[in-house]
Amino acid sequence: MSKLLDLIEQRAITQSRFSNSPKTMSSSSSSGITFPGALTVLFVGLKLTNVITWSWWWVLSPIWISLSLVVVVLAIAIIIAIIAGAFK
Repeated sequence: MSKLLDLIEQRAITQSRFSNSPKTMSSSSSSGITFPGALTVLFVGLKLTNVITWSWWWVLSPIWISLSLVVVVLAIAIIIAIIAGAFK
């Protein structure tokens, strides 16, 4: 009886390794380029080939605009957390 249970357990482990269920696939990560990153690459390429004559501030604007948006959203979230904690 013990050998049978060991065999069933080994099969269950083997099947769970090759399973494509959402439970086992939930730890995937994405490493693609983001929209601001692609836009920055495009702008830098256009600047280096003299298609556009923008300053480097505007060529790199997708980076600093997206970073500033993240900072603003975090600041708003912190302010909301402080206000919500102050009224408790």
